[in-house]
Amino acid sequence: MAKVITSMPLRVRYHECDAQGVVFNAHYLAYADMACMECIETLFGSYDELLGLGVDFVVAEANVRFRAPCHYKDQLRVDCFVDKLGTTSLILRFDMMRGDERVAEVTNRYVWV
Repeated sequence: MAKVITSMPLRVRYHECDAQGVVFNAHYLAYADMACMECIETLFGSYDELLGLGVDFVVAEANVRFRAPCHYKDQLRVDCFVDKLGTTSLILRFDMMRGDERVAEVTNRYVWV
């Protein structure tokens, strides 16, 4: 099993929910983006330090798997895993957890630029 690099708590805010009362799907990518920056700081010190090395990264591919709906005030945790760290790309997986239940999984492939 892969090792968790970072674990970021978050609480679902009212404006993140749609008319059906569940978290709107695009917000899961925003949650992953927030957790990504936490992971980058853990791996590289800070985003500015990464830029100082003459390296940046952009999202080349994003995949979301929805497993269970989330609602206003749900307490979530975003666990970040490095699936691949290569010379041209980085693949991070983000497990959105409500307690022990995985409610969503985001896998992003970033390319170094």
